[in-house]
Amino acid sequence: MTSDIAAILAIDGIATGAVYALVAIGTVLIFTVTRVIFIPFGDIAAFTALTLAALDAKRFPGTGTLVVVLACLATLMEIVSLVRGGELRLLPRALVFYLVLPLVVVGAAWLVMRADPPLAVRLVLALMLIAPIAPLLDRIVFRPIADGSVLLLLTVSVALHFALVGLGLLFFGPEGVRTEPLTSLSTEFAGVLIPGQTMLIVVAALVFSGLLYLFFDFTLVGKSLRATAVNRTGSRLMGIRPERAGTIAYLLGSLMAGVSGILIAPVNTVFYDSGFLLGLKAFVGAIVGGMTSYPGAAIGAVGVGILESFASFESSALKDVIVFSLLIPILIWRSLASLHSEEEIEE
Repeated sequence: MTSDIAAILAIDGIATGAVYALVAIGTVLIFTVTRVIFIPFGDIAAFTALTLAALDAKRFPGTGTLVVVLACLATLMEIVSLVRGGELRLLPRALVFYLVLPLVVVGAAWLVMRADPPLAVRLVLALMLIAPIAPLLDRIVFRPIADGSVLLLLTVSVALHFALVGLGLLFFGPEGVRTEPLTSLSTEFAGVLIPGQTMLIVVAALVFSGLLYLFFDFTLVGKSLRATAVNRTGSRLMGIRPERAGTIAYLLGSLMAGVSGILIAPVNTVFYDSGFLLGLKAFVGAIVGGMTSYPGAAIGAVGVGILESFASFESSALKDVIVFSLLIPILIWRSLASLHSEEEIEE
């Protein structure tokens, strides 16, 4: 391996790690607020890439159908919950949030698609169609068992992943897709050619990480999410609703997964089941940060990307084995370094 090859592999690894960083930060965000290890995070990223490819091909994606079905199910469950709790006064707001807004998003995307929009508009449409998925899944799947153990939530999350993989095959088919690059620019640094798509990935990861930092430190909603992450019972006593905080966390996570899918689609062929490996490698990075630290998760995810890049050069067949083998010593280290306590079960 020469220095030039090492530099190319490092740049490629940083770009891949930047995508993993977005997914890892989103995973940590959802976990700290809701205690859910959201395994389908990578599936949502893959669905975004497949949605964008369908829009590029002038086909309305199956994501729209998925959003409509999820909206109807979430609305039905919310109505039943409000009736049982005697809170019918909240019904109009529930209908607006769970039914009207998702249907408006799908209808607007369908109307705009008929006008053959440019790439920038198609990117926005893909994010619009993806954004409601995670909050709706939260209401349908996780809200009814929100007080369950972390193991129960993880088991349900894994089952949800397999369900989404099957739906992905139904809506998008078995063919892989690769979208057109977002930019054709390139630059040379220290004798190494850096594609514009790689620079865009890194810049996007830095920008979104910075925006997330500003959101949590300087906005009231962000501070309420942090309070919920630190102490759910205490935040409830201060007037913060953990359910609403969880919805916001899932919405932000869905958007970050969408951005990840858009960034990775031009450089990797994406299939309906590609999200699992994407989410799992990002999860390795999140474990480095202990599932609590956003900078730690980002650094760990970039490290995973660099390790994967060099491992693929040494043995492309064993690169995933090498990457996931990293998880074993990290888990052992975390187990020995962390203080263990019995899980609190809220009444």
